[in-house]
Amino acid sequence: MNLVWFKRDLRCVDHEPLARASAGPVLPLYVIEPEYWLLADTSERQYRFLLDSLRDLAEQLARRGQPLWVCVGDAVSVIQDLVERFDVDAVFSHEETGNGWTFARDRRVGAMLRGRAVAWHQYRQHGIVRGLGQRVNWASQWEALMAAAQWPVADLRGPGAGPFQLPDDLPMSERTPCRVQRGGSAAGTRALDSFLAERGRDYTRAMSSPLSAGRACSRLSPHLALGTLSLRATVTRLRSTEADDASWARSYRSLDKRLHWHCHFMQKLESEPRMEFEPIHRGFIGLKTEPADPVTLQRWIDGETGWPFVDACMRSLAATGWMNFRMRAMIVAINAYHLWQPWQGAAQRLAQRFVDYEPGIHYSQIQMQSGTTGINVNRMYNPIKQSRDQDPDGDFIRRWVPELAGYNSSWIHEPWKAPANLQRAGGARIGEHYPEPIADPVQSARVARDKMRDYIRTHDLDAEARRVLAAHGSRMKQPRPRSSPRTSTAAQNALDFGD
Repeated sequence: MNLVWFKRDLRCVDHEPLARASAGPVLPLYVIEPEYWLLADTSERQYRFLLDSLRDLAEQLARRGQPLWVCVGDAVSVIQDLVERFDVDAVFSHEETGNGWTFARDRRVGAMLRGRAVAWHQYRQHGIVRGLGQRVNWASQWEALMAAAQWPVADLRGPGAGPFQLPDDLPMSERTPCRVQRGGSAAGTRALDSFLAERGRDYTRAMSSPLSAGRACSRLSPHLALGTLSLRATVTRLRSTEADDASWARSYRSLDKRLHWHCHFMQKLESEPRMEFEPIHRGFIGLKTEPADPVTLQRWIDGETGWPFVDACMRSLAATGWMNFRMRAMIVAINAYHLWQPWQGAAQRLAQRFVDYEPGIHYSQIQMQSGTTGINVNRMYNPIKQSRDQDPDGDFIRRWVPELAGYNSSWIHEPWKAPANLQRAGGARIGEHYPEPIADPVQSARVARDKMRDYIRTHDLDAEARRVLAAHGSRMKQPRPRSSPRTSTAAQNALDFGD
């Protein structure tokens, strides 16, 4: 008997462990681990997407001859019990680049299996390379993996139906109500179909604004995060779709590039798991020594900063579980610079809110937008400029910050500047019906910029920046050479704040 342990790969299409294990009898297993759902980076909205996906996977496997088993408990205990009960010859699974908890759990599972002389075969499902030291030839191996043949979907034989436990009342660390995107391979395929045939035409133009991004973006991220879609199958489908015109061609190229970056960022956490907890560039460990201010962090996550566009983004995320990339970058930068908060607390709170939480991408991006990588340009987004650029008429703000629905486009971006009579006319007095700004956005940016410059000027960061670049830098193009030792990687980044 072969046991196939499903984790973040809830599909049958292009599933190497399932295909290889099907040479013999197969017991397909998913373990719902209660301890995992109490972690500070998990939430009910992610669990709801998981339940959809498990139901869909169960239908797929049943059609192929062997129903899915779903057990609730500690993975080590559950797998040990099944190994002994069915005299399992080998366990098959995909490699997982998860958080620190799942990494520790996998080590415990591995130790248990070795103690029972049961082989555990783990296979790649993304372009991540285990044990990688530097990024030389990383892009070419990714392309080779994407071009390889997909694994066939096999008919299965096994022990038949078993437990299928999907508890609805599992204790959770976070339960904010959310209109969760539908999970499962069928839903993922529909999302891909509609993007390639209809929604994606204006992708490159519409992806930046929260007004248009929800429809124009692919919305594949939660499906790739939980593996209900194969990354390779998605890339293959995208590259085989003929573009009708230049707009479609641009959209397809742009999505293709982002699918590559998906693995590029996951590789960082795989290669250096500590980045979940501390800065990638060790020289920035001392940048912020004070703990996060709980009041500031709560106002930020709840959308109560008094900066309407920022608040609209955060409330939209709370309600839908999704946010477009530009707005993700902005809210993280706001927390790191304008509010001068440590990135770790923000990372956990955002992880809970994102249905598409992918640890490898999440922690890499959080640190990039928080200025702790030492090799990326630091972008300090002006929340008022972003508001006027991405929501010029204030429609997005009015939808998610209804307190300001009566304000016209002249005042809705900075309502605290409106005269008292116009605040009354707009139906919301600042400080009474809607919060006073948490800080002056211009002054707080100026203070953060000075702090960053002072820190970089007074710390020797170059050697560590070179290490980070060698370990994690993209090899798609060569880094720009520096003309002078004084203009170091880290120092240059301190001067390149964006909008």
